[in-house]
Amino acid sequence: MASLTQRTSGLVQRRTEATRSAAVDKEREPDAEEEDARRGEEDEDDKGDSKETRLTLMEEVLLLGLKDREGYTSFWNDCISSGLRGCMLVELALRGRLQLEACGMRRKSLLSRKVICKSDAPTGDVLLDEALKHIKETQPPETVQSWIELLSGETWSPFKLHYQLRNVRERLAKNLVEKGVLTTEKQNFLLFDMTTHPLTNSTIKQRLVKKVQDSVLEKWVNDPHRMDKRLLSLILLAHSSDVLENAFAPLQDEQYDLGMKRVHTLLELEPEKESTKVGANELMWAVVAAFTK
Repeated sequence: MASLTQRTSGLVQRRTEATRSAAVDKEREPDAEEEDARRGEEDEDDKGDSKETRLTLMEEVLLLGLKDREGYTSFWNDCISSGLRGCMLVELALRGRLQLEACGMRRKSLLSRKVICKSDAPTGDVLLDEALKHIKETQPPETVQSWIELLSGETWSPFKLHYQLRNVRERLAKNLVEKGVLTTEKQNFLLFDMTTHPLTNSTIKQRLVKKVQDSVLEKWVNDPHRMDKRLLSLILLAHSSDVLENAFAPLQDEQYDLGMKRVHTLLELEPEKESTKVGANELMWAVVAAFTK
């Protein structure tokens, strides 16, 4: 009888331990699923690229804006600075680091909702990690519009100037040099010397340009929610940065007109409405709203 009691006691103990393990695993499931989904999304985004040439949204937008031989962006482009900051916020959102606060019962608008740090895990990109650190440590939180202005240095408050990310274009260009896409040269402009970054790997840029062209021509799906989120973000943010037309310049007139017509279809979407649809990334649409308001 004593041995039967011991066996029964051991069985209960093992069942209790199994129940506890199952509960722990159940608690871990959402995080694991979220991580797997995010990893899968990143793998899908990077399909066709080697590890060394995977580009961030900021790098892609800058590459579209750079003159191939001259190695610098147009002196007349005053949109790319804020556009690159928008790219950072979207990149961090797509990587699962940032999200918007809950909209609440009163359904706050995208531009009035605060940006919340979802995860402070390093991204491996210095600029992204710098922006993420600012957002994580700032209390109370700021909106998307505020962060674009703060990271660009467009603030009148001397107490907020430390949020500015300096030399962003130069730092992104150096990233592209390290990835073998650009090179570094010095050019003389009469009164001053300037460091430039001409294109060396035309294959990477051609692939990028073709990806943008195909998204609104051969691979057009006529539904933004069936498009890859990163590609949709690239098109909208490249337009906000005034570099999208560079990708369409080589097209024939008919293709150019069709492509731009479809881009305008995307630009006419209502971010508030699109952000409520299943699978939408709210922060991405908030950034779009900030540039199209």
